[in-house]
Amino acid sequence: MYYKETIRQLYDIGVGSLSIVLIISIFIGAVTAVQFFYQMDGTMIPPYYIGYIVRDMTIIELAPTFTCLVLAGKVGSNMASEIGGMRQKEHIDAMEIMGVNTAAYLVLPKIIAAVLIVPILVSVSALVSNGGGYLASVPTGLFTSGEYIRGLRSFFQVDHVNMMYIKSVVFAYIMTSVSCYQGYYVTGGSIELGKASTQAVVYSSILILIADYIIAVLLTG
Repeated sequence: MYYKETIRQLYDIGVGSLSIVLIISIFIGAVTAVQFFYQMDGTMIPPYYIGYIVRDMTIIELAPTFTCLVLAGKVGSNMASEIGGMRQKEHIDAMEIMGVNTAAYLVLPKIIAAVLIVPILVSVSALVSNGGGYLASVPTGLFTSGEYIRGLRSFFQVDHVNMMYIKSVVFAYIMTSVSCYQGYYVTGGSIELGKASTQAVVYSSILILIADYIIAVLLTG
């Protein structure tokens, strides 16, 4: 029962969010490349640095943070609404009467699925963002393909990738646990359910940004 629920959550979070992650990631890389080209214009910085900057910005910060903020709005609100609806319709009470540990059955598979699938989505986001930077800079004539690829391959540090995965796991746990908590303990009617869904997104986003700062301080200090 737990295995089937975990697989369902993996599909809902991963496949269900893949398209929006791809679209956002392309424009993250494209905007980063164009903005840094504007900042570098007229300076003595080598042109290939743009690939290096886009790569590190997306891996360290933009891919995990933007992806999880978007997932907090899409997946988090859905989790809060799903569990909150079950609470209001007394489905949770019925499951508890049958002896089901509702907190474990409804919450744990979501957390496990998010911790497993969100790092994969973040990896895809980082890869696509670098491709978006290429599409925004090379075909438009801002840089040559060789310069951009040289930048992508320069000054690479494995610690940056480790930081990306640490952030993605922490953000996934925050997003799912906060959203499930808001839905599980909702009371009242549809208005309260809407408030709980909104609070899930707001609290998750704030905690993700706070955790982002703390992780950055701890791992780069």
